[in-house]
Amino acid sequence: MAWRLAHSSFLILGPQKRPNEGNRIFPQSSTSSGSYLLKWESLPQRSSKQKKCFKSLQKRQVVKAVAVNVAPSPAADSAEYRQQLCHEYGFRQIGEPLPDNITLRDIIDTLPKKVFEIDDAKALKSVLVSLTSYALGIFIIAKAPWYLLPLAWAWTGTAITGFFVIGHDCAHKSFSKNKLVEDIVGTLAFMPLIYPYEPWRFKHDKHHAKTNMLEEDTAWLPVKPEEFESSSLLRKAIIYGYGPLRPWMSIAHWLRMHFDVKRFRPNEVKRVKISLACVFGFMAIGWPLIILKTGVMGWIKFWLMPWLGYHFWMSTFTMVHHTAPHIPFKPSDEWNATQAQLNGTVHCDYPSWIEILCHDINVHIPHHISPRIPSYNLRAAHQSLQENWGKYMNEASWNWRLMKTILTVCHVYSKERNYVPFDELAPEDSQPITFLKQVMPDYA
Repeated sequence: MAWRLAHSSFLILGPQKRPNEGNRIFPQSSTSSGSYLLKWESLPQRSSKQKKCFKSLQKRQVVKAVAVNVAPSPAADSAEYRQQLCHEYGFRQIGEPLPDNITLRDIIDTLPKKVFEIDDAKALKSVLVSLTSYALGIFIIAKAPWYLLPLAWAWTGTAITGFFVIGHDCAHKSFSKNKLVEDIVGTLAFMPLIYPYEPWRFKHDKHHAKTNMLEEDTAWLPVKPEEFESSSLLRKAIIYGYGPLRPWMSIAHWLRMHFDVKRFRPNEVKRVKISLACVFGFMAIGWPLIILKTGVMGWIKFWLMPWLGYHFWMSTFTMVHHTAPHIPFKPSDEWNATQAQLNGTVHCDYPSWIEILCHDINVHIPHHISPRIPSYNLRAAHQSLQENWGKYMNEASWNWRLMKTILTVCHVYSKERNYVPFDELAPEDSQPITFLKQVMPDYA
């Protein structure tokens, strides 16, 4: 049942007040027909300056906002409505809801068998593309004047993102027919990124098994309301992290999720420790060699800045693939695997040079239908999905409006709305979001 709120400036957070959270609006009773009371005394204490703004309003003790339940409009599922959302969110297409009776096996069975075939020659080609583009990037960094270094770093950061994609294929057993080769190549590809291969593989498998499932997915979960309300300091950190710093928040994920052995099952620990040893070995040998040859500024110039470029793509790809106002995260008892993988994953086109260097990781829907499809077969698989299931797929081209929507709207979890923006819940702390709204272009 949809709700229409008579006063648009009030936000209904939910029917019950949680301890210490200071909800602004709550029902008169559990059987209320839709009347909500907003009491001034229930509002959190504000500064003296803010109190002056509310002085005249505080004379009224109770403000009544009437919510009328209305049946969802039939237009909500119409092509016209989805087209309107496309325009608002920066999408090319927003897919129709997938029927509940469709299974992943139904979709996989429509894919050509050739898209699952591993070709060692194509895998070797992807390695050569990444090595060559990375070497070119290092050469450009060495020769470029200072004012061209940002372009050199952007190229080199994108090139080493290709290393990650190669390791990603190895982790999914879609790179080579030889599994030992996959483990070795995956570990080597991740080492320059200081990314432990096996810990990432274990966590990433969970992302595929629980895509867009509340609590269980390991990538870009919405902020929990109770976390957002827990403390002022944490709230401000979350606002920055899910706002202007979001394109680099994979760094926090990398640190938090992959280096603590206690996060892994006993049968995983041995492989986790081997990967950690490889990463720490690279840091112990590789970093001093870079500093010895080029100095600390050389380490920043040749390693750190491209690494930050890699994390920009790591964060951006991941959030664009699964984050949009119309894509829900659902609790386990409501979650549907097929809907999450087909309806809850986004295909996004990028400039060709980015797609080439990153081995088509942006062609992401077929990867979520079956992670066993090698990256060099993703386009053929995507074409097949478009032919058979195209009306259910979300598609976009990378644009400012798409990024602006994610950074300024997709914040706190809401069962009814999917997301509630920070500036609706805590406008006094949301200056970073206001800033993004003002400075980010709105081109689509």
